[in-house]
Amino acid sequence: MRSRILASILLVTAVGLTVAGGSAYLLQRERTLIDIDERLVSRVKSARFVVTGETSATGGDETVAAAPDAPTFATTSDALESVLARVIPGRNESSLGVIDGAATFVPGVQIDFHLEDDPALINRVVGEVDDGTVRVGTAASPLGELRYIATPVTVEGGTESGIYLTAIDVGAELHDLTRAFTTYAFVAAAALLAVGLVGWFVAGRLLRPIRQLRSAASRITASERHERIPVVGHDDVSDLTRTVNDMLDRLDAALTSQRQLLDDVRHELKTPITILHGHLELLDASNAVDVEATRALAIDELDRMAGLVDDIESLAESQRAIAMSVQTDLADLTTDVYAKAAGIPGHDWVLGDAAQVSSAIDPARITQAWLQLIDNAAKHSPSGTRIVIGSTAHDSPGESGAPATIEFWVADEGPGIPPGSEERIFERFGRVDGGRGVHGSGLGLPIVRAIALAHGGTVGLVTSSSGSRFGIIVPLVDSTEREEMDVP
Repeated sequence: MRSRILASILLVTAVGLTVAGGSAYLLQRERTLIDIDERLVSRVKSARFVVTGETSATGGDETVAAAPDAPTFATTSDALESVLARVIPGRNESSLGVIDGAATFVPGVQIDFHLEDDPALINRVVGEVDDGTVRVGTAASPLGELRYIATPVTVEGGTESGIYLTAIDVGAELHDLTRAFTTYAFVAAAALLAVGLVGWFVAGRLLRPIRQLRSAASRITASERHERIPVVGHDDVSDLTRTVNDMLDRLDAALTSQRQLLDDVRHELKTPITILHGHLELLDASNAVDVEATRALAIDELDRMAGLVDDIESLAESQRAIAMSVQTDLADLTTDVYAKAAGIPGHDWVLGDAAQVSSAIDPARITQAWLQLIDNAAKHSPSGTRIVIGSTAHDSPGESGAPATIEFWVADEGPGIPPGSEERIFERFGRVDGGRGVHGSGLGLPIVRAIALAHGGTVGLVTSSSGSRFGIIVPLVDSTEREEMDVP
């Protein structure tokens, strides 16, 4: 991945530098060629001015001495000589006067190259202007790549055939531009190398958490699962690392919970299995009374194990389930739960406060958890004592206005929870014996807590030697707010 990222960066950078540099070079080269043609045309205008005086010589870098009166030349040679003397070639430029096909006049100043040294070019020009027209062309000469212009020169009454030829060395004109862009090419290559080095380093730092993730994942096993990946920075890869660490935390918690569950189940099933094994070993098959008694005991223990399995399944479903929120009238729900509880014999059932509000909850799950608290209160309270059922809406702490939470509670007059056992009773198989006795599988209150957590709430407990009050406390929200809550 590091190599692919770097290759992509270098490819894009190289293409960008090439396109930018190439475009600039071609545009500047085209502008230089246009300037060359304009200079050549300017030389012809200057020559025409010298010979005829019809137009003024403007533009270019040539020097032309203007005649005070219209010039008069007796011969073509006189006219060409005057042109070569007064139209001065510029840098990388040369001129030549041709009379009857022979190189006759050259500029009287120092020039970069001499056109008379290329007879082939002179013969070519003579043939091109034979029809009396001005010709512009490019020639690959031994003197270099020349861009030239040739115009015939004649004097009225003269018998000579003259040609004014001026040329510019294109290669020399483009030399500075070519050298500048050669320097650009070296600078671009150095920049590309620098981008590659920096990109390799940066890509390595950005991908380091992924390498660490791969290494950590290869080391994490069911027995060694506590390693986490160091988080450095605040970029996307760092966010990915945090997400993976959170996932590892959840997996660790799930494996720990699973192992704890298996240990607890093994511990809980060990006793009934031992009882069954011992009685079956001592069973006298010929004694009908002994067989019947052992049969009854075995059925009772198997029923208890079946109930334990059902409770474990119910706890697992409560932990996995997502609360199906329905806007529910809580006063009606309180009345319905009280009506169900009133059918349990042996206690004085009392309907307490009923919250006159509605909230988005899962009424079936809340009823299940509430009845579990009611069943616990019935089991652990002395016969004939009073048990109060109710619901209460609580305001947000420090605020006034609409209630913030709703509590579904059960208050009994039992012996209470022993000090220090308040957390233990909400753990799986977390039974205590402190005057309330030991009843059930020890999964009832964990199921209640799982349902409360699914609603984004918790389970409250107030206990003393004169009784206990358990409450399922969940946020009081409408259906829209419940959908927006981040609750599993």
